[in-house]
Amino acid sequence: MFHRPRRYAARAFTRPLAASLIACTLPVIGSAQETADAGRASPVVITGTRTEQKAFDLPMSIDLVDKQRISDGQLGVNASEALVTVPGVVANNRQNYAQDLQISIRGFGSRSTFGVRGIRLYADGIPLTMPDGQGQAANIDLATAKSIEVLRGPFSSLYGNSSGGVISVFTEDGPPDFTVSPYGMYGSFETWKAGTKVGGTSGNVNYVFNVSRFETSGYRDWSAAQRDMMNGKITVTPDDIQKFTLVVNYLNQPDTQDPLGLTAAQVAQNPRQAGSVTATQTAADYKVRKSIDNAQVGGVYERKLSEDDMIRGLVYLGDRQVTQYLGVTPGAQAPASSGGGVIDLDRTFWGVDLRWVHRTSLGARPLSFTLGTNYDRQTERRQGYNNFIGPTLGVLGALRRDEDNTVYNFDQYAQAEWLVSDRWILSGGVRYSNVTFRSTDYFIIPGTNPNDSGSRDFDQLSPVAAALYKLTPTVHAYASFGRGFETPTFAELAYQTTTASGAGLNSTIQANRTRNYEMGLKALVGRDTRLNAAIFRINADNEITVQQNVGGRSVFQNAGPTTRTGFELAADARFKGGFFAYGAATYIDATFDSSFTTCPPAPPCAAANVPVAAGNAIPGIPGYTLYGESGWRASWMETAIEARRSDRVFVNDTNSEFAQAYNVYNWRISFRQEVGKVRFTEFFRIDNLLDTAYVGSVIVNGANGRFYEPSPGRAFYVGASAAITF
Repeated sequence: MFHRPRRYAARAFTRPLAASLIACTLPVIGSAQETADAGRASPVVITGTRTEQKAFDLPMSIDLVDKQRISDGQLGVNASEALVTVPGVVANNRQNYAQDLQISIRGFGSRSTFGVRGIRLYADGIPLTMPDGQGQAANIDLATAKSIEVLRGPFSSLYGNSSGGVISVFTEDGPPDFTVSPYGMYGSFETWKAGTKVGGTSGNVNYVFNVSRFETSGYRDWSAAQRDMMNGKITVTPDDIQKFTLVVNYLNQPDTQDPLGLTAAQVAQNPRQAGSVTATQTAADYKVRKSIDNAQVGGVYERKLSEDDMIRGLVYLGDRQVTQYLGVTPGAQAPASSGGGVIDLDRTFWGVDLRWVHRTSLGARPLSFTLGTNYDRQTERRQGYNNFIGPTLGVLGALRRDEDNTVYNFDQYAQAEWLVSDRWILSGGVRYSNVTFRSTDYFIIPGTNPNDSGSRDFDQLSPVAAALYKLTPTVHAYASFGRGFETPTFAELAYQTTTASGAGLNSTIQANRTRNYEMGLKALVGRDTRLNAAIFRINADNEITVQQNVGGRSVFQNAGPTTRTGFELAADARFKGGFFAYGAATYIDATFDSSFTTCPPAPPCAAANVPVAAGNAIPGIPGYTLYGESGWRASWMETAIEARRSDRVFVNDTNSEFAQAYNVYNWRISFRQEVGKVRFTEFFRIDNLLDTAYVGSVIVNGANGRFYEPSPGRAFYVGASAAITF
């Protein structure tokens, strides 16, 4: 079931879901409701150019997930609920809240075994991705999210390090009148969420705040989680030329149980079991868990200097505390070089972003440009401890690691757009990035545990150029090219070798540098139908992967060049009578272009001695994904069927195993009523209608063959909310 078959070329999509996707998208042509809201067909976005513009007029792949799609009939727990609809994006719920979501864009970020790497995350302009490229999606509050913008392709590189794609979440404004909105949800696996949102306007002050608690016993054994969250935004508009916005966010997630991954044999035996650490002990025996306490605040000041000039400044500050107990045996922690089985992290982060936007003309044609600079800094005290005292497991033991780590970036960027004629638009930009890593090691045992202090610097000039041609007023074609880069994260840079002979940060691993090509077509049919298509090719020089793993140390390497080629297609339409349909398809062929050696799946690995053949698929990237939904909406209700198809996914560099392809169908229905000044909503949804057994996410190059994270069978959820206006 999970063993490697004969390699294959591009395959046709599986018929059942392909048929349903075609059924959703074909009626788009010539059938859209002419009087529907045109804003859905050509939404206004910010992420692509840092100024408000219609997505239809931009030479880039950028999608907006609106409030309706984020909230209607959804649980409102994980960003993957909304992101799964965007072409080019793989957003999987690991069923493991200790390791966050698994998110990748056009293959960037697929190697991440925890958190988000390779792509940039933002909430109201505040980075959720640290300067080293490691990001967290758990801070995203869907209850107050107005929209989510997803940028793919060359223009992503204008956001700096690890910007293979950009996901930006924007908080809604408060309503005109003071409104209190309690809400709640309950469902399978003792999953529930409850919260209250308040918002309103008082004079020139607009505000919205949300507090919530989420709990679940988890689909798998030892996967319970609790998450307390607060998110708020205050906007002050003293006059017509200036605005100040304050955003605050707090997340507390104590003792989140980590069930670890499973082997193929364990998935076949019981997909709900916790992963094994030894032949007789599981994640529950080791009390594998993670606690997170994260607080951040940011302020944005915008001022209109003239009709053609605007300045914007952003300042943010945050603190993150993480304690994580790993599933590492006492024997594996015995070598002096080991950092132990407990990670204790105390991190502060802050940054500033300043920009000037100017509108002028060139050759009597409109020209606009943005000049900016930003500085981000991450400082952390990282300590490691044994996860045992004597025979007692899952407790804080002896100190094994003690160091100060600092990462900062200092970037400058420029971006411009010139309307050359009524049909031609030229766009471009450039960003210079400098990323600096510094580490000071305090835990040194001469001859056994080396001094791992050190520093590394990376820099990159990332140019982007694009042209858009208006074939007709409703059909636009574009082409773009850009360069980008991705540094190793601090975890990937931490060790040079696994022995005392090689101290300091890894001096041989290089940043992965990319060349990104894209061509696309955008079409509007009627007033509320959107068709987007894009083809892309991404050449990378230094793909990052594991080299060796021994003595509690993982050393990473550059695997050489890789190529990603593919296409994306999306169609969104509204029809007469309240019917609607949406479909998205992605195909990607991602391969290693040269051979290299790596470690076997079962550590320890003192030397990389397993060959990886040129032409092997980059693990963690499905060959294709399909999403489609079709439904009916009225003023008082909405119902829809959701369908998702994912191709098989290789789980390691050698392509020796893979998770099988799967189809999943969901159904949702929601109701709305208004009684006086109270608006009620209720929803009911069934996930995995056909009770399909499948692996929803994988741990790339997982230790001991624990690659697989199974997803639930059929699950039921119900929820309700009320908005009370005073």
